[in-house]
Amino acid sequence: MLGAAGRAGVVEDVTQEALIRIVRALPRFVDDGPAKLSTWVLTVATRTVIDDLRRRVRVVATFDPEVAIGPERADTGAEQHALAAAIASALDELAPEIRAAFVLRAYHELTYPEIAAALEIDLGTVKSRLWRARAALQVRLREVHHG
Repeated sequence: MLGAAGRAGVVEDVTQEALIRIVRALPRFVDDGPAKLSTWVLTVATRTVIDDLRRRVRVVATFDPEVAIGPERADTGAEQHALAAAIASALDELAPEIRAAFVLRAYHELTYPEIAAALEIDLGTVKSRLWRARAALQVRLREVHHG
């Protein structure tokens, strides 16, 4: 959610904050509750990132195509680099709440109900946020494709 390119220090700080929150809240986790431990941990981490994004002044990060598309494919052409850059840029431009829903779905493969539980929002709100994220990505990808 933070993007790795140019923000290693921020990622480390937020990760540390999330781990501290998890350790402090762990005694309150209910084993037989509605969420699995992995979902609960992801929820705490996601909320920590959202809190951090709300606090920070937006900083434009440099883009590293190898981070987005992998080093084994980094030399496959300028078009793929432009596409990866457009995706990373579009994700960075999303509001933290919309980005959180998209990342939980696309990268962590959570179901809609799991996302709703993790973010403590209604299922309809999950669908709306995912639609907004996809729409923003489509606009950016069209821009790259059509120059």
